[in-house]
Amino acid sequence: MFGKLFSKNIPNRSLKQRPVVLTNFTSSYTFALKIFFLPFLIVIFCLSSAFAPKHEYHVSVTQMQYDKPGKSFQISIRIFTDDLEKGISEDNNKKIFTIKNNDLNNPFVERYIRKHFILTNAQKKAEVQYLGKEEEADATWVYLEIPFTDNPVGWKLQNSILMDVFDDQVNMTNVKSLAGPKTFLFKKGQTVQSL
Repeated sequence: MFGKLFSKNIPNRSLKQRPVVLTNFTSSYTFALKIFFLPFLIVIFCLSSAFAPKHEYHVSVTQMQYDKPGKSFQISIRIFTDDLEKGISEDNNKKIFTIKNNDLNNPFVERYIRKHFILTNAQKKAEVQYLGKEEEADATWVYLEIPFTDNPVGWKLQNSILMDVFDDQVNMTNVKSLAGPKTFLFKKGQTVQSL
């Protein structure tokens, strides 16, 4: 019964014509999709990426290795560039900084790092020599050297880089000294640890 009802209202068409009708419908649907839906998706994507954080975590990684012939610690600190820019900005009355290779920001980076990366014992503070920085993709490497002839036992390391800016900042520090390798996690409330 249903077949007869529906077959009365449908004109008799050959099979060759049906794909043309379907193709016309599909192409008009695709055209409507391009005109109305794709610009909407592009706007949504742009807005979401503009307000999304560049990374969801705040971490730096420090490699600190003792060079026995040179009697010094060789240090490299890897920091997200946008985080470092924010830290330096906060330290300089919200002035905007853009970290690039061969920029003129080395004095600001050096002052910020010296303020937050300190090696001390009961009698003295080790002299941190700033060697420079290098930008790589989304990170900046900061290079330091600390002349060091003592045994590291009794020395304390402060690594509070960016903890003044981000509450969730974690600074992982790998130390290879004469006493052997150790890994330290510095975070808010735990910015100083004994070597």
